[in-house]
Amino acid sequence: LQMNHSGHYSCGGWVDSELSSWAHSVLVTVTVHGALLSGVSLSVQPPGEQVALGDHLVLSCLVAMGTGPLSFSWHREGSRAPLGTGPRLELRHIGDNDSGRYHCRASDGDNMAESPTLNITVL
Repeated sequence: LQMNHSGHYSCGGWVDSELSSWAHSVLVTVTVHGALLSGVSLSVQPPGEQVALGDHLVLSCLVAMGTGPLSFSWHREGSRAPLGTGPRLELRHIGDNDSGRYHCRASDGDNMAESPTLNITVL
C-alpha cells in the first residue's frame, strides 16, 4: 500500500439474472495514512562487534515501520561528515582507525529516527 493509493473506489459486475445487467457498488473513500518512522536497528555481518584487521564488515540499517521513500545516513562518533547514505555501509579492509561507535539515521522526509549505537573494535 502506498500513499498514492488514497482515492475513491467502487466495484461492479454482471448480475446473473434473466436480464443480465451491470451493477455498481456505492463509492467508498480510502485514505492511506503514513506510518510514523520507528524501530530503526543495525545488523552486522559477520556477527559480533569485534573484527580482525584487514577484514570486511557490512552494517545494515533496518527500519521496522515507516512510510517511504526512506533515506539513510551513517555516522561514527567523532566524525563530522556522514560515512555513507544508503541502507548498507561496507567497510572493506578494516584498519585501526575504523574502531568506534557506529549508528545510522533513517528519514522519511518529515521524521528522523536513529539506531542504537554499535561499538566496533578492530583487533
